[in-house]
This record gives sequence, C-alpha cells and structure tokens, in this order.
Amino acid sequence: MNVVYEGPQDLPDAIPVFPLTGALLLPRGQMPLNIFEPRYVQMVDAALRGSRLIGMVQPEAGQEGSAAPRLHRVGCVGRLVQFAETGDGRYIVSLAGVARFAIEAELPVTTPFRQCRVTFAPYAADFKPRLGENEVDRNAVLAALLRFTEATGLKIDWTGIEKAPNEALVNALSMMAPFGPREKQALLEAPDLRSRAETLVAITEMELAKTDPGSQTTLQ
Repeated sequence: MNVVYEGPQDLPDAIPVFPLTGALLLPRGQMPLNIFEPRYVQMVDAALRGSRLIGMVQPEAGQEGSAAPRLHRVGCVGRLVQFAETGDGRYIVSLAGVARFAIEAELPVTTPFRQCRVTFAPYAADFKPRLGENEVDRNAVLAALLRFTEATGLKIDWTGIEKAPNEALVNALSMMAPFGPREKQALLEAPDLRSRAETLVAITEMELAKTDPGSQTTLQ
C-alpha cells in the first residue's frame, strides 16, 4: 500500500461496513471482491472519495438473508488497493487488510450501506508486521495442510508455501481455507498469530475427522 498505518490513531473511528458471510480478511491479507449490489457499489464510490477504507464483518449465525442482519462485533478493515469497472455496473476491487476492529455502535445514516463506530485499540498489535512469527509452530501448520490436501484433493502451490514467512502463511491459509463462518470468525478473533496458527491446525484436524469418522484426532 502507498499509505502506511502505524497505529489505531491513523484510522477513522467511523467506517462503512460490508457484511459478508464466510468472508475473512486479515491484516496484510488480500481479498478480491466482485461488487454488484447497488448499495455496495455506492459504498465503494464513497470509499474512493474518502479514506478508501471498508470494514469486512460477518453477520451473526442465523442472520443470513436478513435486510439488516446483526453483525459480529469483530471485523477487519481493508484499504481499496485495486479497482476496475466492468462496464455493466459492477466493480472488481481488492482490499488489503489493515487491522481488526471492534464495533462499538452502528450509526444512524442516510446512506444505503451501513456504517459503524469502531475501535482499533484492542488490536494495536495488528499494525506491527510479522509480530510473533517465531512463536508459530510452522511444522504443525504444514503437516495439517498436507493431510488436508491429501484428504480433499485441494491443489496447493507448495513452492510458494515454502517461501512464505509465517505471518503470510498462517493468514493466507486462514483466509483461503474452505471452512464455515463460525470457524472463520474464530480465526479472525484469535488474539495473536500463534493462537491463530493453533486454531487453524485444530480446525483442520476437526475437518479431517469429519472425512474419516474412525480416526482419532488430537486437537492442539
């Protein structure tokens, strides 16, 4: 990104939010989005005129399909770093994750998209790239990934995986993994990189246990 955010003080306390089930954005992760609903097209327009920030947050379980679903309290804000018009009213954009936030209140607004007052203070560590990488059990993450790919036939670029630093590895796998909304939220809310890696391994092993009911998996 051209803009460097050094801490919570560099971000606004009110942001537009994009509720999207199953979507997980993490700091320094990249999320491509196909924007087609008119209210979210307007949200992108507003973001481009302003801070270029959009908060990604999941609706709570059972709220899917609701016009204004209740939102999980924790989300992640991203900056619009790529933008393209399709000619048919859609936008193809990419968000770069900046930091997680906690929703303090939803704002009464006249815009068709929702906006929230948020705080980034609980997640000040998100602004420090690669913090806690040395505490990650990389071998456990890779072993779980190998078992998962063997069981599901998922194709992985192992050359890229081997070259990735621990933060990029854990966050990219967390974002890409075909897990459910509850598991995605658990990965988002993990307090630090080590905890996220451990949560990723545990969820992967639980998913493997579903494919092989006779197996006994030890969770970490």
